[in-house]
Amino acid sequence: MNFDFPTILFLASLITGLLWLADILLWKPKRLDGDEEPVVVEYARSFFPIILIVLLLRSFLFEPFRIPSGSMMPTLLAGDFILVNKYAYGIRLPVINKKILDNNQPARGDVAVFRYPADPSTDYIKRVIGLPGDRIEYRDKMLYINGKPLSYTKNGIYIGSGSGINYTGTQIREESIDEVKHKILVRAEQADYNYPCMKGGHLFVVPQGHYFMMGDNRDYSNDSRFWCAVPDENLVGKAFMIWMHWDTGGDGVNFSRVGQTIN
Repeated sequence: MNFDFPTILFLASLITGLLWLADILLWKPKRLDGDEEPVVVEYARSFFPIILIVLLLRSFLFEPFRIPSGSMMPTLLAGDFILVNKYAYGIRLPVINKKILDNNQPARGDVAVFRYPADPSTDYIKRVIGLPGDRIEYRDKMLYINGKPLSYTKNGIYIGSGSGINYTGTQIREESIDEVKHKILVRAEQADYNYPCMKGGHLFVVPQGHYFMMGDNRDYSNDSRFWCAVPDENLVGKAFMIWMHWDTGGDGVNFSRVGQTIN
């Protein structure tokens, strides 16, 4: 079950704030000396500032997320807890997600969190591959952007553990996209799909106001190859740091990943 935490925070801050305000304007002036403050008002007065601060921080500055799957391996592992810069792609109002201030636009190579187009209540994280107007081709485990192949360097064989043990044996490659270097995983022996969103199974032209997203674990990622591009209004922010790793699939807490930047 998905809980809409921003909406819950907004409603909690609204209710506690209104209760506190009603007490100041209506109830407190009528209380006799010595009368105790109602318990509900006491709680509202105590919790309103805390809830409001959390709402503002999550809405406009930074928001924590947990990585649930291996689709972004080896960059992000299942069990990584990350921080996302909420103002990287513009300031948006909480709950309604309306942009009120433009900032930077997503760049190729960014690791971005967004609301899944088919189910906006679910957050996804992928790498930005294509910008509006780009021609994206993916064939033979290689990306081509506007007709030019990206640069690749083989980097050994991946040895997984914990939740990632099933990906042992995949090939590690270093991919360069607009001078952003990052590692990806591919199954060299696995045949290419005819991806449903790509013309001829391999070509996609990114519509205006949209972005083409892919996971770094290329053969195990549900991404724009399957459900097409992400509209700008679905963007949440740019992932920038791992603040904790706890793999419930076997490895437990891994302090060596704490504080790592996300490239």
